Amino acid sequence: MEFEFLEKKEQGKFITRYDLHYKTVDEQEKVYEIISRNPDLKGFEDIHNKKVDAVVLIMHDESGERILINKEFRMAPGAWVYNFPAGLIDPGENPEESAKRELKEETGLDLIAIDDWIGESYSAVGFSNEKNVCCVGRAAGSFAKSSSTLEEIEPGWYTKEQVRELLKNEPFAARTQAYCYLWSRS
Repeated sequence: MEFEFLEKKEQGKFITRYDLHYKTVDEQEKVYEIISRNPDLKGFEDIHNKKVDAVVLIMHDESGERILINKEFRMAPGAWVYNFPAGLIDPGENPEESAKRELKEETGLDLIAIDDWIGESYSAVGFSNEKNVCCVGRAAGSFAKSSSTLEEIEPGWYTKEQVRELLKNEPFAARTQAYCYLWSRS
């Protein structure tokens, strides 16, 4: 693959669409469409996204016997999807501050312990350079309605048995599905 140039196509409020022009090993000219949170990509080095955009929360209850999963209505598929709490890191925030804020906003729960951080990953590697980090920890408190009217979220604690049943019949975000599958089998 030989990168040639990128072309900014459309500027949205939160994302920007670009066309990446490149040549394959057999000399075919190709265009690859991507979206980015960065509205100012100029070249190949810029698409590598050196900053983390979002945080994902993998939370267990204090006993470790239940996992927190949001059932949320997502506009892109037009459906209710099971997903971990997650959100963008606001300007001036570090990932830990964002994790605490997002957990509270989406579920009403408090982040009581961070046990680990899973390093950077891409949210949707097939069409975006958005990066996130996963905060693994424990949460407690009482559920509350999302503080944002832009989100429809139903948070819940699930046992391994309940997760195995959900995985058979309900749509999940890929990262949540993969983690929950492994967790429910351990």
